[in-house]
Amino acid sequence: MRLSRFFLPVTKDVPSDAAIVSHQLMLRTGMIRQNGAGIYSWLPLGFKVLKKIEQIVREEMDRAGAIELLMPTLQQADLWRESGRYEAYGAEMLRITDRHDRDMLYGPTNEEMITDIFRQYVKSYKALPLNLYHQQWKFRDEVRPRFGVMRGREFLMKDAYSFDVSEEAARISYQKMFAAYLNTFDRLGVTAIPMQADPGPIGGDLSHEFLILADSGESAVFCDKAVLDVPPPGADFDFEDEAALKAEMEKRTRFYAATDEKHDEAAYAAVPEDSRIEARGIEVGHIFYFGTKYSEPMKADVQTPEGKLATIHGGSYGIGVSRLVGAIIEASHDENGIVWPASVAPFDAGIISMKPDAADVAAVADEAYAKLTAASKDPLYDETSDRAGAKFNRMDLIGLPWQITVGPRGVKEGKVELKHRASGEKSDVTLDEAIARITGA
Repeated sequence: MRLSRFFLPVTKDVPSDAAIVSHQLMLRTGMIRQNGAGIYSWLPLGFKVLKKIEQIVREEMDRAGAIELLMPTLQQADLWRESGRYEAYGAEMLRITDRHDRDMLYGPTNEEMITDIFRQYVKSYKALPLNLYHQQWKFRDEVRPRFGVMRGREFLMKDAYSFDVSEEAARISYQKMFAAYLNTFDRLGVTAIPMQADPGPIGGDLSHEFLILADSGESAVFCDKAVLDVPPPGADFDFEDEAALKAEMEKRTRFYAATDEKHDEAAYAAVPEDSRIEARGIEVGHIFYFGTKYSEPMKADVQTPEGKLATIHGGSYGIGVSRLVGAIIEASHDENGIVWPASVAPFDAGIISMKPDAADVAAVADEAYAKLTAASKDPLYDETSDRAGAKFNRMDLIGLPWQITVGPRGVKEGKVELKHRASGEKSDVTLDEAIARITGA
């Protein structure tokens, strides 16, 4: 994409209510625009990041055996009355009435709707296990929305729902999602620590939340730093190997890790003093096993091999897709701006033409753009007439993994400047060498 044709409303001014770094940087880089309290438009730069996160989440859910569908944002209140949650959920639920005086709600979550879908179509144990997921916008009427997309009212979320014939089978489904989440966050370029959690209004007796360590986190975190060194399951992990699933979960849960809600001072005291971490964390994922909490009141049953009816056991698994954009920035930035992990960067590289009106400079910059595009990379080409300082500052601010700078002196020497954003390392190399480093060729 040529910068002169892209919509990138970068600004120096940040509203005074932008209290944390991610909110400030998302506004300064023109990733989002606030439309109301906790409600944002996603502008092109931010939307590109959002879609990349969404795709990585999709790929890892699919690999773990989950099946994608799409449920509506509006739900019938009667479903929530069946489960008993309509009145119990609280003021965060946005309740509305349509023109026929039917009670509706803007979905904050989808346990009731997915259980209704399941009970309509699945009648036999032979269809189990089953895990259905979607990525959809949700709404929770937060009493005090803040921190930009970190605590908004409207947000994009991936939620998956598992259905099993027994508690034992349901716990295996839970372990699959536990492992899939570790791979997902690793691919997103962040370390998310699984911690024992309070199920809250979702219900159940088994729950873990995944937190990224960041000073702006809303939760106090206590953990053994050894948990940070445990590698993710990896791309070759076999999600059908029950022993491997159990071992993968035990590898992390054997280390102490808890938020303030579940913190146990006595257990924490057993962690070696030099291995203790007391920090803040941002929740980016939450998984639950809730047994028959929804299937029992909603009569979601299947026929067993013996011809009897069994109430299914369920679980739900959420990832805050839009929240992750802010969380990644909180975990990966410096004094100059965002430092995107390569997997979610809005563009793979930036090309800066220092003198776009000079034919020789323009030719090399055009060549860089053509070669990166041919290599299936997505570059942002700054061929504007802006001052050099403005160009460099803008590229650092939006945080692309690589920068190629093409200037008159370098062109005469057959070189371009290649900068790695994360390390700040610069080197004068040939254009082909720069392309090879960016593409990993």
